[in-house]
Amino acid sequence: MTSAIASAARVANSPELDKLARLVGEIGDLQSKLLLLVGNGGKTQLLRMLADHIQTAPINVGAKLAHRLAATPASDRDFSTNELPREITNSAHGKAPLLLDNLEVLFEPSLRINPLDFIKRLAHSRPVVAVWPGKICDDRLVYANMGHPEHRDYTRDGVVVFETTHNPKEV
Repeated sequence: MTSAIASAARVANSPELDKLARLVGEIGDLQSKLLLLVGNGGKTQLLRMLADHIQTAPINVGAKLAHRLAATPASDRDFSTNELPREITNSAHGKAPLLLDNLEVLFEPSLRINPLDFIKRLAHSRPVVAVWPGKICDDRLVYANMGHPEHRDYTRDGVVVFETTHNPKEV
């Protein structure tokens, strides 16, 4: 068995997936139905396992947005991103939670959006599980190092955080 398959089997049979699936069911009762997957590795893999478990597909936000913005001048990009939440929601299956991955493009300064606010808006009407591309530092959600043009630092207020336990050295 290859290490990638072995790692996938560990996640599929792990209590981590069960705990995440249970938590996804519970966030539907909250005002903000946003759950962020945060950790040092295994987030995308865990999201894919959750997608299989609840029979839906994750949405690659980066690919969806990059395709839309490819022909849009940088000066008009903020207008294009206003329609993206509706497109993402409409592309999801039925009432299943939205599973979002590859959010890094949302931090592009030319888009002039607040990435966390963007995904929080999606989570008002239905549960959203998103892979946070940054880390947690002192109970804050951080993306990029201070001084970097894409740096963001947010409080965890209104967000349920699920910290993955996957150790990337195990793969």
